[in-house]
Amino acid sequence: MADRVLFVGWGMPVRGREERAIEVFNESVGLYGRMQQDGRIESFDLVLLGANTALGGCALLNGTAAQVAALQEDEEFRRTIIDASMIVDGLNVIAGYANEGVGAEMALYAEAAAKVPQHA
Repeated sequence: MADRVLFVGWGMPVRGREERAIEVFNESVGLYGRMQQDGRIESFDLVLLGANTALGGCALLNGTAAQVAALQEDEEFRRTIIDASMIVDGLNVIAGYANEGVGAEMALYAEAAAKVPQHA
């Protein structure tokens, strides 16, 4: 089961680049589908957000630690991210934890928190 995630978040398309933004979005979705079929990721989720000033949407690419690490080095994935960086503001690619990975990460956090003096 996927215990890691790669968050790909983006803001609004650069004005005048909206058509290219749609193309890159569709190319990205196709790539994620192929990666899932090939076993390079376990699954992916797409999110489009309502009107706001911070984030237009995101893709969550789910996999194991090895899959997420390999994904970040995958040339086709990197090319897609570079394409996206040319036409959207606020592009973020962030590795994180999901499912069972959250429990393990929170255990490390709790261990560190226990070493910090607490103030009332």
